[in-house]
Amino acid sequence: MLNDVNLSDIRSFVLIAQLGNFTKAAEALNVSRSHVSRQISALEAQIGVSLLTRTTRSLKLTYAGERFYKQCETALMQVEQALIAAIDDTENVQGHIRVNSVGGPLGEDVVADYIAKFMQQNKHITVELDFSSPRIDLIEDHFDVAFRMGELADANFIGKHLRDIEMVTLTSPEYIAAYGEPEHPKDLLAHRILRGSVTRWSYQNITSDEKQEVAVTAHLVCKNGRALIAGAVAGNGIIRVPMMYCRQEIEQGLLVPVMEQWQITPVPFYAIYHRDKYQPKRQQAFIQFMQDQFTRN
Repeated sequence: MLNDVNLSDIRSFVLIAQLGNFTKAAEALNVSRSHVSRQISALEAQIGVSLLTRTTRSLKLTYAGERFYKQCETALMQVEQALIAAIDDTENVQGHIRVNSVGGPLGEDVVADYIAKFMQQNKHITVELDFSSPRIDLIEDHFDVAFRMGELADANFIGKHLRDIEMVTLTSPEYIAAYGEPEHPKDLLAHRILRGSVTRWSYQNITSDEKQEVAVTAHLVCKNGRALIAGAVAGNGIIRVPMMYCRQEIEQGLLVPVMEQWQITPVPFYAIYHRDKYQPKRQQAFIQFMQDQFTRN
């Protein structure tokens, strides 16, 4: 049967399933919509199975089509990775790397600076750097590497630990003068909070084993560290951010630590990449370079 099936028809079917309609698949393949339609009709005739239910308004995979799609998608990805591996059989570090990273000073200053140094050392590398905050799928979104803070929950990814990020709770002297200073995590419930995506702030007392976790109510929610720091400096509330974000503001007295008897467990920072995806030499070199930079600095 395999000899009778055109593999380009299978590729078109997978693309239709991914994009949701014939027109987008035809545009991606740079062919006419009628050509794609004939491919699917030929494929269904060759294997004797209906793969798609088509109406004037909708397109839906049949049960057989859903199973066929999932297996074919995996198989085509493996073929693609095999081709990349064959082409990449060179000692040169070259090609394109797509990177997704947390934003704020950690991503926009530190990660971006290290990427610039990597590109300086490897003239044949091009990089696409994205700072989108939502959780991304490395495969579906076509990223090679992502940089993330926090523990990793997805077993499909490999996480290369780069460093632990020291966290601090800060506010401005003006805020303390106006609203008072919290001494215990529970006191935060009565204060103005400026936070990112973390809604529960956890602490441990430095002189005992006592732990506290507080569900904070925010007066400002923003996933950008610079915005949180600016709000705190303006006297708008209390923030919990990486120490590396605001050393200058602390040195200048614009921000001061609060609840110094309560410490925050450092947050791990990882480079993550897909477990099953072939790693070109450029990606291996990039990850190793980033790990070396974070280890030294």
